[in-house]
Amino acid sequence: MCGHNMFRQRQWSHVPVTTSNAICIFLSCINIFVLLFLCIVSNTTETAATTVKLPGNVSVPAVITFGDSIVDTGNNNNNFKTLARCNFLPYGKDLKGGMPTGRFSNGKVPSDLLVEAFGIKELLPAYLDPTLQPEDLLTGVVIAAGGAGYDPLTAQLAGVASLSDQLKQFQEYVEKLKGIAGEERTNFIVANCLIFVVAGSNDISNTYFLSGARKLEYDVPSYTDFMLNYASQFVKDLYGLGARRIGVLNVPPIGCVPSQRTVGGGMLRECDDKQNQASQLFNFKLSAEMDGLNKNLPNSRVVYIDIYNPLLDLIINPTKYGFEVVNKGCCGSGIIEVTKLCNQFQPAGTCSDDSKYVFWDSYHPTESAFKIIVQQVLDKYANRFF
Repeated sequence: MCGHNMFRQRQWSHVPVTTSNAICIFLSCINIFVLLFLCIVSNTTETAATTVKLPGNVSVPAVITFGDSIVDTGNNNNNFKTLARCNFLPYGKDLKGGMPTGRFSNGKVPSDLLVEAFGIKELLPAYLDPTLQPEDLLTGVVIAAGGAGYDPLTAQLAGVASLSDQLKQFQEYVEKLKGIAGEERTNFIVANCLIFVVAGSNDISNTYFLSGARKLEYDVPSYTDFMLNYASQFVKDLYGLGARRIGVLNVPPIGCVPSQRTVGGGMLRECDDKQNQASQLFNFKLSAEMDGLNKNLPNSRVVYIDIYNPLLDLIINPTKYGFEVVNKGCCGSGIIEVTKLCNQFQPAGTCSDDSKYVFWDSYHPTESAFKIIVQQVLDKYANRFF
């Protein structure tokens, strides 16, 4: 190789430079150039496509997500205490290789789409994935757990890691990162990475309305205050651990997801207005609180992110986005199947074209819907982090 021969210049000095020698040296260098070029091309094709243009002096070394099943990529796979698992077909059927990974959709979820948009990597791995490699930590992980919420009782009822547990995992992650990259680089990664928090849906739909576990203690206004206190403290805790760029997504129109239409939408399976009104009330309070934290936490970029309206627009105006079905999921009958009920052995199977469906199962959107929502989020909010 050229590099190897350069280190042997003293030996070369004793070799006459003939025409044949010169040709060999030239061809050797050409081969090395071709190999390097192919390596670059290969690496480029494996790297996620960048859709967000960063300012010249800005770096986003990693993406980390906390919260629930919207961004979970497999942290519950080996948690046999919970039903909030989906590491089986037909989940993940549209991922590369068609293998289930624990993502609550047919393909990629927002964690993947976000890290891909910043050109970091194609998929964001689960922190508890047993195959996770040390170098994976450098560019970010998912710490979210399907079934979690701001209310600690929500995770307890689901048998999954609460946000408090996820915060402890983040502290563990930071210590591992220090062992790999050193303290200075770790501090840079934590301060400059993008952190997204996605929670609240399970609190409203499951803990408050479905199970009624909090109804004796709280009405809707006081329960949303209760949720807000935990949301605010979680962001403050992240800030205390060095995080500076924190995006907090609001609660979607949870009353319009297929399962909640079935449970609370009457014979016509319309959107459950009570759940949507609770979501809107919480979102109003969350927006004000996050704006306040952004102003009061020095050098922070705390960004409130609206996904309520983007998802609602897909539901109200599906044909504008190329969708046809909004009130049923692609999996099974589409009206109740989620997690264990959405499996490859059910007689109903899955729909023939999931790209026409806003929802994959009775609770979670399809990859097609996620892509539209995430792109709208990036278009509106990406520049607010820098």
